Formats: sequence, structure tokens, C-alpha cells
Amino acid sequence: VNAGEYDAFAECLTDKGAMMYGAWWCPHCTNQKKLFGVSFKKIKYIECAQPGNPNAQTRECDDAKINGYPTWVFADASRVEGEASFDVLAQKTTCTMPQL
Repeated sequence: VNAGEYDAFAECLTDKGAMMYGAWWCPHCTNQKKLFGVSFKKIKYIECAQPGNPNAQTRECDDAKINGYPTWVFADASRVEGEASFDVLAQKTTCTMPQL
């Protein structure tokens, strides 16, 4: 597996407690994953769509009160709903933003 160019940033986000809730069918989630490229595998990702029923949300996501995708949740319980830029994610976690 090739290392992704944003691996260190993605690992830092996960180490700082950031997680992304999303759904496989969500175009904004796809865009967010594309932003990270192969480094997305280092992000703590929670799939909210129930297998076989894209209209139903998993209990974990219901319990987390996820209302839209993607939703980023941070260690301080704050959240960002929608696609988040590297700049925003860096600010929320004190991770060093990768050079784009």
C-alpha cells in the first residue's frame, strides 16, 4: 500500500479525536474522501447508512445525533457539518495543515 501524501495530517486528526460520520451514497462524503486521497484510510470514519437500506441510519449515528453528512466530531464535542477544508480541520485539532 502506498503511503498517502496526507497520512501525517490524517493520523494527527485521528490522534486528536476527530472522526467523520458519513454515508456511502453521500456525494459530499465522496468529495471529502477524495480531498484526502489514499490517506483517508487513516481517518476514523463511521458509516451511518444501514447496509441494504440507504434511507436508514445506524444506531451509532442516531445516538451521536448525526443530522447530515459528512459530520466531523471533535474531541471537545464540537462539530462541523458538511465538507470541511484542511484549514478548518487543522484549526479544530491543532494539527499542522499539509502544504497543498
